[in-house]
Amino acid sequence: MRVVDSHLHLWDPSVLSYPWLTGELDARFAAEELAAETALDAADQTAVFVQADPVAEQAMDEVRWVDSLARAAGVVGIVAGARLDSGPALGQHLDALSEFERVVGVRHLLQSEPDGFARTDSFLAGARELARRGLTFDACVRSHQIPDVTALADAVPDLPVVLDHLGKPAIGTASAPLRPSTEWARDLRELAAHPQVHVKLSGLPAEADGVVDGDQVQPFLDIAAEIFGEERLMWGSDWPVSSVRAGGSTGPRYVAGNREAWRRTVRDWAEARGLAIDRVFWSNALAFYGIR
Repeated sequence: MRVVDSHLHLWDPSVLSYPWLTGELDARFAAEELAAETALDAADQTAVFVQADPVAEQAMDEVRWVDSLARAAGVVGIVAGARLDSGPALGQHLDALSEFERVVGVRHLLQSEPDGFARTDSFLAGARELARRGLTFDACVRSHQIPDVTALADAVPDLPVVLDHLGKPAIGTASAPLRPSTEWARDLRELAAHPQVHVKLSGLPAEADGVVDGDQVQPFLDIAAEIFGEERLMWGSDWPVSSVRAGGSTGPRYVAGNREAWRRTVRDWAEARGLAIDRVFWSNALAFYGIR
C-alpha cells in the first residue's frame, strides 16, 4: 500500500510561536515524533504539510523550518500560510514562497474569519492571484461556512480548492453519535458541483474528541464518496490535532496510535465500498497538488 498523508501538521514551540496550543499539544511534534506514528504496512509513505497557524509574522519562518526537515519527515509538499486579503503584500509573500520548490499551495484559515469573508473583494483578488501562479487553496471552514467555499469556487473557477476535514460537520461522540445533517449534505453537494474542488477525508476524529470510531464516521464518508466520487477524495491524518482528547481539567491529552487507527478506518471503509485505495491514499493527492 502507498500512502500520501494529505494533511500533516508539524510544529515545535521552541522554534515558533503558536498561541492556540494548549495542554499536551503544546509540545514538539516533528520528524522524530512522526516516525513513531508511521504505517507499518505501507511500502511508500509521504506527506503534504499544512500550515499550523503560528503567529502571522512567522509564516515564512514556518516554511523555512518545515523545508529544513522535509526529508526526515517525508514531506513532499508544503501548503503555506498566507493572508489572501493582504493586497500587494500577498504578491511579495508569494514571491518569497516561490523560492521553495516544495510549496504547492496556500491556506488562509477561514474558520477563524467572519461568515462571508471568502466572498469579499480583497479575498477574491488574492484567490485569483493564487490561480494565476498555479497554486492550490486549502479551505478549512466550519460546516455552516461551506457555502462561502462554494461562492469562492464560483468566483475563481480556475483555482484548485480542497475542502479540509469534510467541512467539519457535527458528528457527535462515539457514545452519542449524530447523523449527517441535511444542511451539511446539501451544502457539500452544491460545493462538489464544481469540478475543481476536492475533499479531504480528515479531521473527523478531532470533531469527536479524538476518538476514532468507524461506525460513527461511515455515514459521513459515504456521503462524501457519493457526492465527490473516488477521483476527488484524499486521505489525511490531521496529525497531531486529531490525535488528542479533551482531557477534562488537565487539557488535551495526546493519544498515540490515533493516526494509524484513522488510516485503517478509512482504508477498511474504502475497501468495503469498492473504492480504488491507491487513488484515495496516493494518486489523488499527488495530482491535486501537482507533485511528481
